[in-house]
Amino acid sequence: MAASAKSFLADAGYGEQELDANSALMELDKGLRSGKLGEQCEAVVRFPRLFQKYPFPILINSAFLKLADVFRVGNNFLRLCVLKVTQQSEKHLEKILNVDEFVKRVFSVIHSNDPVARAITLRMLGSMASIIPERKNAHHSIRQSLDSHDNVEVEAAIFAAANFSAQSKDFAAGICNKISEMIQGLATPVDLKLKLIPILQHMHHDASLASSSRQLLQQLVTSYPSTKMVIVTLHTFTLLAASSLVDIPKQIQLLLQYLKNDPRKAVKRLAIQDLKLLANKTPHTWSRENIQALCESALHTPYDSLKLGMLSVLSALSGTIAIKQYFSSAPGTAATTARSFDLVKLAQECCYHNNRGIAAHGVRILTNISASCQEKDLLPLEQDAVFGLESLLVLCSQDDSPGAQATLKITLTCMVKLVKCRPHLSQSVVESLLTQLHSAQDAARILMCHCLAAIAMQLPVLADGMLGDLMDLYKLIGRSTTDKKQELLVSLATVIFVSSQKALSSEIKTVIKQQLENASNGWTAYRIARQASRMGNHDMARELYQSLLTQVASEHFYFWLNSLKEFSHAEQCLTGLQEDNYSSALSCIAEALKSYHKGIASLTAASTPLNPLSFQCGFVKLRIDLLQAFSQLICTCNSLKTSPPPAIATTIAMTSGNDLQRCGRISNQA
Repeated sequence: MAASAKSFLADAGYGEQELDANSALMELDKGLRSGKLGEQCEAVVRFPRLFQKYPFPILINSAFLKLADVFRVGNNFLRLCVLKVTQQSEKHLEKILNVDEFVKRVFSVIHSNDPVARAITLRMLGSMASIIPERKNAHHSIRQSLDSHDNVEVEAAIFAAANFSAQSKDFAAGICNKISEMIQGLATPVDLKLKLIPILQHMHHDASLASSSRQLLQQLVTSYPSTKMVIVTLHTFTLLAASSLVDIPKQIQLLLQYLKNDPRKAVKRLAIQDLKLLANKTPHTWSRENIQALCESALHTPYDSLKLGMLSVLSALSGTIAIKQYFSSAPGTAATTARSFDLVKLAQECCYHNNRGIAAHGVRILTNISASCQEKDLLPLEQDAVFGLESLLVLCSQDDSPGAQATLKITLTCMVKLVKCRPHLSQSVVESLLTQLHSAQDAARILMCHCLAAIAMQLPVLADGMLGDLMDLYKLIGRSTTDKKQELLVSLATVIFVSSQKALSSEIKTVIKQQLENASNGWTAYRIARQASRMGNHDMARELYQSLLTQVASEHFYFWLNSLKEFSHAEQCLTGLQEDNYSSALSCIAEALKSYHKGIASLTAASTPLNPLSFQCGFVKLRIDLLQAFSQLICTCNSLKTSPPPAIATTIAMTSGNDLQRCGRISNQA
């Protein structure tokens, strides 16, 4: 029967993948119809993998209808399995075609006498809220279940209410008063109130609804001063403000007030977390007074953990428009120097802190100030930023712990940004990096090489000064026996390729190839060849690909490397193009096309049924078409130069109605 169904689908025009999907679905359906609970559960939990492999709407629609049948007639454990599958496959729900039938089968369980079955159904409806946001029967069932005496059902109703409130404006407006009554009711337990309060974060569909929810949250945070209640209420406050966008300044002031006045560290940490969220989402709403208040709190706190959190907020703000607002002079006041601001004082204090995280945020703030406020006289701040970065570089490059490496990444990112915005600082930054490369740990050396490559790409003028030190270090690494040796050889070679600006000397080539022969494996040589291709050193890449041809164990790999060698040779031919030398250009393009045709033949031979290389072949064909078009254009221009159109070409074009006749005989040749 399965074979006949498959042949029928094949006759109907379905592809091989659709046929495989249908076979897999039939196999799972067989498991669902089994009389054994274990086999049914196994079949249910395999559906998410089926959806990932075959995300076709027809299959997904059929599969979910089968799951809905299992949900309707199965026991609670099977219903729970179907619920988990639905939650895992949430992104595929919109592909269900028969939504009404699917909901009808699921919703029938809501009338069960078993509160656990009703609870699972409510969670199922909540998980489907994105495709049934306006189903009134689902809304009604959620409202009814909120009054249930069974805690499991009430918690499920809260889950469903939160999901529907996020999707439906009508449901949010209708349930808001009910939620408010339950939260304010004396009969509602505190733990249930803590679960109800987060629903209010979704009451942002219109201004009046958001305003009433905000008033309720304001009453709660005043009436219930316990730590848990304050934390949940403040966080809901923040999420509501971030979604409604109208009360963000008020929320920032409220969080700063709790950060300053509330003695509980848990509340302070929550305030910092929410301030970070608002700083990332809406930095333009932060006023100068808000940033100043945060700076004062950071300056006066005795706890490093809290200072680190506040600095992370200021660090996020320092890279946005908020920093310009902070340094702009207020109307009617005299302009002040940048060094007199509390933010600058705080950053300068933290640059040399014994906590690496605090020091990293300090230098990031100084870097962002130097990069953003270029119209101000910030020479002292620039020097402070450079000294702080160099200090962190020395500290973190000697430590290979994960924390030190994370701080080093921040430091190097700041270096690249500072050099890009303040080019006059580049020389000292590059000298520091080159000096530290010799004594740093290997993991740090790799990151520093990436930083040097980024700087060299931004400022090619610095590249020549790096080559001597880099070549010395390359020879030194080649003789070492460290674990990171292969990775470091690739990183150093990349910096050398960037620094050489597409023109490697024979001496540099000899050193690189010698080290690769002595100290590297084939994979390292391939990675270096790939980097050479990326950086435009096609001659070096061709030689490396050539040396690897005899080191592979498969003919597919051989043809792949041979194709890369031919492509590198073709690109190397194109580097010989010279302006106004058309005959040389034609010969270069012809030679490049010859290599490209050889390369695409090898590339086709390298493809396999599992890896057809269709994108690579298509890309190379486009490159060949482009070069052929250029060649034809040059030939056409030469012909036009040697045989211009006659004087009567315009008249001929008007008479024949073919505007191309204006170009003379070239139009006939084309």
